[in-house]
Amino acid sequence: MIEQKAQIGVIGLAVMGANLARNLASKKIKTLVFNRSYERTEDLLKNHASENLSGVRELKDFVEGLEKPRKILLMVQAGAAVDAVTQSLLPFLEKNDIIIDGGNSAYIDTIRRSKNLIEKGIHFMGMGVSGGEEGALNGPSLMPGGTSEAWDKLKPFLEAIAAKDFSGQPCVTHIGPD
Repeated sequence: MIEQKAQIGVIGLAVMGANLARNLASKKIKTLVFNRSYERTEDLLKNHASENLSGVRELKDFVEGLEKPRKILLMVQAGAAVDAVTQSLLPFLEKNDIIIDGGNSAYIDTIRRSKNLIEKGIHFMGMGVSGGEEGALNGPSLMPGGTSEAWDKLKPFLEAIAAKDFSGQPCVTHIGPD
């Protein structure tokens, strides 16, 4: 029997990444996680087991475990780490895959990454995540910027995990091209 692939993946399992992954899984979204130190992955899975949350040890297995087009949320430190993880993903990615940077990168870096990746057919979105660790787990305000095509594919996932306003509407909107 073929195991069902995850709908979205999260790389980086410090508090924010782990809580966003837990939030996604709690909404019945099949979520795959990866961290460069596998111990963090093991800890998350041990402490928050769920049929919708799984993890892998190798980056190649992570990418292969995602539905196409792949949706990968990076929750790594802004700056060089985002570039390093993005570069390590590229050999495994295909046209129309989506990388989302949720780690508070400088906008100029987001623009640069977006331009470089779209030339390869990969979508790159910068996304502000507001609400801290509690918001990440229970409903953040999300501010994604990137191509309309990527937004259309991410919208159901982001709306599912976002905080809700007083009228029940999700606190997320597409804020622009990058």
